[in-house]
Amino acid sequence: MKTYWIAFVLVLVLGFLVLGWAGWRIYQEKPPIPESVVTKEGKVLIAPGDIGEGQNVWQAMGGMELGSVWGHGSYVAPDWTADWLHRECEWILNRWSQTEYGKWYAQLLPEHRAALQARLTGMMRKNTYQPATGSIVIDSIRAAAFEANALHYAEVFSKGKSEYAIPSGALQDPVKLRQLSAFFFWTSWAASTNRPGDEISYTSNWPHEDLVDNHPTPDALVWTGVSIILLLAGIGAMVWYHASQAPESLPHMIPNADPLFNTVHTPSQKATIKYFFAVSALILVQI
Repeated sequence: MKTYWIAFVLVLVLGFLVLGWAGWRIYQEKPPIPESVVTKEGKVLIAPGDIGEGQNVWQAMGGMELGSVWGHGSYVAPDWTADWLHRECEWILNRWSQTEYGKWYAQLLPEHRAALQARLTGMMRKNTYQPATGSIVIDSIRAAAFEANALHYAEVFSKGKSEYAIPSGALQDPVKLRQLSAFFFWTSWAASTNRPGDEISYTSNWPHEDLVDNHPTPDALVWTGVSIILLLAGIGAMVWYHASQAPESLPHMIPNADPLFNTVHTPSQKATIKYFFAVSALILVQI
């Protein structure tokens, strides 16, 4: 028994050491939350505090019960990070395509599409966060794409969309609608912008987006495989250990009746009956 306790404590200590190390690394490499987002011309697109307020708006509406951000949440509605990023990329590519070729991006020759996509990738992945001012500086075309996306999301959340399980009138306040768009923009910015001195985004190139070369990193693929192998190996080792042990002996005297039937319930156990009835009633009312 002592050996089991030693093994148990070692697993706990090692597990929390790894969790602590990973948490510290995440804290060190987390994407900055800017004070504001401005264009190169100096126009303020997102005012100080709007990103945090937008997160509060999303949480107040249900948060992870209403779509997901960075892959965390429910899948009734889209992942707002991926949705914003793809819409922004498509809007910019179509604007450039219409301006330079008079056609939609999808109608261009492959070499023209490749040239525009390379330009888009360079613009989107460049880290323009200014630590001195706490601002993100973006091109005017990204600001125009922001306004287009903001209009789209204002319609989705104010008029509703059954495919996303969003009812009509879910959010009507124009200030909160814009703050919500500011939050979605920031999650998309972090997902497509390279970390300082690196070639991967703050979210390790998640979500997948071909238009800005957001692809799984080699490290992610390797460690995903390693983690699965270790998980299966650990399960196999436990099964092998259990199978290699001698069968546990049965008790010398087997009772004629189940001992649990004669259990005397304590007052605290009886008190929980009211709780379970109350919870069941609330669930039925919600349904």
